[in-house]
Order: sequence, then C-alpha cells, then structure tokens
Amino acid sequence: MKIHQPRRVSAFPLQVVLIVPFVLQILGAVSLVGYLSFKNGQRAVNDLAEQLMDRTSDVVDEHLKSYLAIPQALNQINADAVRRGILDVRDRQIVGKYFWDQMQVYDLTYIGIGLTTGEGVGAARYDGKTITIDDWTANLPNNTTNYATDAKGNRTQITGHWDWDNFSETWYTEPIAAGKPIWKIVATNLPTGPYITASASRPIYDSQNRLLGMIAADIHLLKLSDFLRDLDISQSGQVFIMERNGTLVANSSKEKPFMLVNKKIQRLRAIDNPDSTIQSIASHLQVSKGLQSITQYTAFQLEVQGERHFVNVVPWRDQYGLDWLVVVSVPESAFMGQINANTRTTIALCLGALVIASLMGVLTSRWIARPMLRLNQASEAMASGNLDQTVETSGIRELNTLSNSFNHMAEQVRESFAALENSKEELEDRVEERTAELKNTLEELQRTQSQVIQSEKMSSLGQLVAGVAHEINNPVNFIHGNLTHVQEYTESLLEFVQLQQQHDSNPAPEIQLAAEDIDLEFLQEDLPKMLASMKLGTDRIRQIVLSLRNFSRMDEADFKAVDIHEGIDSTLMILQHRLKARPERPDIELVKDYAELPLVECYAGQLNQVFMNILVNSIDAIDESNAERTYQTIKDHPNRITIRTSVVNAEWVEVAIADNGVGISKEVQQRIFNPFFTTKPLGKGTGMGMSISYQIVTEKHCGKLECFSTPGEGTEFIIQIPFRQHINPEI
Repeated sequence: MKIHQPRRVSAFPLQVVLIVPFVLQILGAVSLVGYLSFKNGQRAVNDLAEQLMDRTSDVVDEHLKSYLAIPQALNQINADAVRRGILDVRDRQIVGKYFWDQMQVYDLTYIGIGLTTGEGVGAARYDGKTITIDDWTANLPNNTTNYATDAKGNRTQITGHWDWDNFSETWYTEPIAAGKPIWKIVATNLPTGPYITASASRPIYDSQNRLLGMIAADIHLLKLSDFLRDLDISQSGQVFIMERNGTLVANSSKEKPFMLVNKKIQRLRAIDNPDSTIQSIASHLQVSKGLQSITQYTAFQLEVQGERHFVNVVPWRDQYGLDWLVVVSVPESAFMGQINANTRTTIALCLGALVIASLMGVLTSRWIARPMLRLNQASEAMASGNLDQTVETSGIRELNTLSNSFNHMAEQVRESFAALENSKEELEDRVEERTAELKNTLEELQRTQSQVIQSEKMSSLGQLVAGVAHEINNPVNFIHGNLTHVQEYTESLLEFVQLQQQHDSNPAPEIQLAAEDIDLEFLQEDLPKMLASMKLGTDRIRQIVLSLRNFSRMDEADFKAVDIHEGIDSTLMILQHRLKARPERPDIELVKDYAELPLVECYAGQLNQVFMNILVNSIDAIDESNAERTYQTIKDHPNRITIRTSVVNAEWVEVAIADNGVGISKEVQQRIFNPFFTTKPLGKGTGMGMSISYQIVTEKHCGKLECFSTPGEGTEFIIQIPFRQHINPEI
C-alpha cells in the first residue's frame, strides 16, 4: 500500500506575506490619488483663474470709478465757485494759488483754466512730484511762463517759457464746442517732457451765464499703468485698458503706451504693443469679436506662443464719454506650475511612506502598533482642538525620537497659538485706535473746511451788507432831512392859499378854473398826508439800514461790550419779511420778554449769526407745522416765537428762543450740533448752521448752547454766555 505524501505547497516568506499585499495596496492608492489629484487640479485651475480675474476686474473697475470721478467733481466745484463769483478768473495770481492748494489734496497731474481772452493759468505736477504754476497770456510767442513754488504755493522763480494758444489746442476748443463736461485724451510733448493725460474739462460761465472759458483737471495715463503694475496678477499675467478703436490707454507691462516720433507723441495701438501677449489678445479681439461689438463681460481662452491663457474683457463707461475695454489675462502656467510641483511632492512623499511602511512591516506589528496608536490618538486630539497633548516614550529609540519631536511640536504649537492670539488682540486694538484717529481727523478736517468756507461767506456778506447800508444811508438821510423843510414850506404855502381865499371870495374866472382843474381842495387835504407818509417811509428805511449795520458789525474784530437786545432786534428787523402775514397764514406773533441786562463782551457779528440761525430754524419749523393746517386753524392757534433774556448767577446772560413749531425728536436732538447734519431737503440746508453756532457760543464765548424740544409742541434753544470774557480765543 502506498502512502501518499502531502503535497508540498510553495511557501512564501513572512516578510513577503506582510509586505507585498501592503505594498500593492499603497501603490494602487497612490496611483489613484495622484490621478484624481491631477484631474481635480486641472478643474480647480479654471475656477481659480476665473475668480482671480473677476476679482482683478472688480478692483480695476472700482479704482477707475473712484479715481476718474475726482477730476469731474473738482471741475464742478470750481465752475460753481466761478459762477457764484467766489473765484475771480481775472486774478490769475489768486487762481493759480487756489489750484496749487487743490493739487496738494488731490493726486492729479494738472488743474487749469483757459479763458476766452486767450489767457490762462494752471497748477501742474509734470514730474509726478513737484507742483509748479503755469501762467500764460494771449500774446505769442513764449507767452507761457512756468514758475517754481515754495511750501505755501507762492511763485519763487521762472523755470521755463513756451508757446500756448488756447484757440488752436483741443484741450481748450473741444469742451467749448461741446458745451458740457467731457473727457479728452491730451498727448503733447512739452518742454518738461512727454505729456499724455486723460483730461476732464467743461466750459465755465459767470453769474449772467456768459462764457468765460473752460476748466480742466488732468490725470497722467502713466499713473493708471503704475496702478495696473501694482496688482498681484501683474506678476504673472497682463492687465491693459484700451479704447474702442484699439488704442492703448494703460497697461501693466514695462513698455509705455506711447512712443516719440520726431519729438511728437504717438499713441500705440494694442496690436502694435511690443508685448506679445497684449498684441495677440488685441488681434484676436479685433478679428473674432470686433472691439465695437463688445458690450458685456466676455471670457475666453487663447493660445499665445504655445501656452494657454485665460482672458476676461469688461467694458467700462462713465457718463462723460469714456468708453474703454479692461482686459485681464493670466497664463495657465501661473496655476499649473504649483499644482504640478505639489503633485510631484505628493508622489515623492507617498513613495517615501511606502518604503517606510514596507520596512516597518518587517518588524513586529504589535511592537509598533501601541506607540503609534498613542501618537495617532494624540494627533487626532490636537486636530480636534485639544492642544494639551503629550506622548509617552516606548522601548524603541526611533519612536522615542518621534514622540519627543511630537511633544516639542505640540509645545511650539501651543506657544504659537498663544502668541497668535496675543498678536491678534494687539493688532485689533491698534486697528481700532488708528481707525478712531483717522475718523476724528477726517471729521475735524471736514468741519474746519466748512467753517472756513462759512466764515468767508459771512465775511463777504458782512462787507456787502455794510456797503449797501452805507450807500443807502446817505441818500435816505438827505431825503429825510429835507422832508422836514418841505413839510414846513408846504404848510406855509397852504396857509397862504387859504388866507388868499378868505380875503378874495370871488376870484377871477381863470383862477377858479385852474383851482378846479388841479382839484385844489383835495390837494390841500392830501398833500400833508402824503408828506407824513413819506417821512414814515424814510424812518422805516433808516431803521432797516441801522439794523443791517448792527447785524453785520464789520468794524468789530475783537471782543466789545454791546447791547444784546440791540443785536436781537437787528436780526428780527432783517427777518421781518418772514414774520409778516402771507396768503396761507397770519403774522407770526413775536413775544419779547427782555430783562434789564448790562453790556455783554462778545463778538457781536458772530453772536448775531447765532441768533439768525436759530430764528430761521424756528420760522422753518413753524412753516412746516402749518403745511397741513388751514388759515382759520392757524388764526385760532397762532404761530408764536418767544424771546426771553435774563441774568443767571449774576455772571451770565441767558437768551432763550422758543417756538411752537413741529418740534424735534430725541434722535435728531442728539445730532443737531453735528457738522453736516440736516433734516432739510437737498439744497435748502448745508447742515453747518447749528454746528457753527455751537462753536461760536461754546468755543469763542466760553458759553453753553442747549436744545429742548417736544415733538408736536415746539422747541427752545437756550444760549448762556458770561458778561465778561476772561480769555481771548483765536478767531
């Protein structure tokens, strides 16, 4: 009988059994992960490129909107100043310094005016830094003089001469011909160097709407190119702006968008740009789409020198005629380079992990599993946010090193998180502090600017009022003084006529006929009344003139002891036309409750301005409350303004002005003295009246100005100032 021996089965070493399946699994996983990562990376490139270019287009759009809005807005301000007579274009010295001040505030290349007389003046920043002043006459040649300036805008020395003819330069002729605000690309080669700008310009008129010339504010196109170069995307891609005819406006490459040919500036078309990317994109747009037909956001991909580029085209327009195309281009390599590097790194790390895992598989799994499990648990705990982790050492030196490194890393992570938290809090505090400082500075600047403007306006108004009062006062005094003599002569003549009639009861027919023709009896009765009426009229005019002079107080620049009641009455006299009855309402009742007051040291003109602001607001509030009331209702419940003066604590004078208008809500009361705050419709109030009044009372007179109001019942403003001023604040 045969004995069957067991079949010998091929046996594999334990290392092979442990390692080969593990290796095959890792290889499969690595291959699959690498393939999926590569595909996901490609898909991510398209999304990332689109997001980056959209964000860049938005940044360029916002910059263009904010930057290019400044010249047109500044032209509007200056044109209004000329029309109102605030800025006299005939005084080129003052205008030049005025433009110099604006150049200090705004990052512009040029601000200037050209007049119909051929003259003009402007402030320029030809080198991008130093501000100079151009002043030209109508007499060619060398009619333009360029002056250097000092730190206050004063002209110091002549730096150059050149020819400039308003009537042959499109900078002047095109806005005059358009008759409205426009944009014009100006390209000329001045003695100071190439000058290529986007010029915002408009015609200017005087108060009678007569054409005086034009005004312009220019931005150098190289500033736009500098902005485009500073964008993050410009490190690898291209951003450029062109007009609808393909002419470059600005680009992010190093090449300028123009060139000099025979000392004349020649603007480049995008298809002629030395940069191959800009040239290829512009050619593709002209051939495939047509620049004039692009009216909305357009995105496409283009091969440039064997490399794929992502391209976005966005139309950009404004209301003054600019019609540009903003083009953003990014090469695919800007994204794929990092993705490919990450893929190679991932593969290398996976292969390294495979080798390490294969070596570790040779060792006893139990010996390795426990310390690795502890390390894994600690890592998961840290990933979950529990940073207070420590791994115990084991009998394996390498694992001990790993454990120590992990513990050291955990300690550094904890310290880094603590330091980051402290830095975050410190940074937030600094940002808040800086933001508060900037906000306060901006508010102070706005308030100071408005106060300067208001002071200039009040000064001009005071001079006008004083001049008008003086010019009216002389002839009125002459008429008033002579009326007395005219009245005496008239009475004597009338007495003589009556005496003549008493002694000659039967006058000649000719005399009797002449008496009937001139209605002698009516003339004898009406002429004294007419003279009395004329005297009352001249008295009224003299009172108004006196009130105007008292209100303006132009001759009092320092503190002066005055009668407060006189200032209030002068202000009321000026506002008498607003207190009188109208077809829609009766007179506004005026109640004066004056106490016995000594003379008060104050700036009389400025204090009159405070009374004027408060009384005007009271009349406005009363008119607002009358909007929904009938004439009879107002008559039954009359409008009333009460003015009360009194002495407080023997050292202060108090003036209270109350009305029964609509009243003021609590929210408005809290902001009523803030600069630029107003509840009036646009164009009826600047929001500076009560703010300036508050400053006049509190800062210049060391007093108090308070507002008390109940909605629907009325408002009361209380002014308190000391009788004597112990300090002399700056005016």
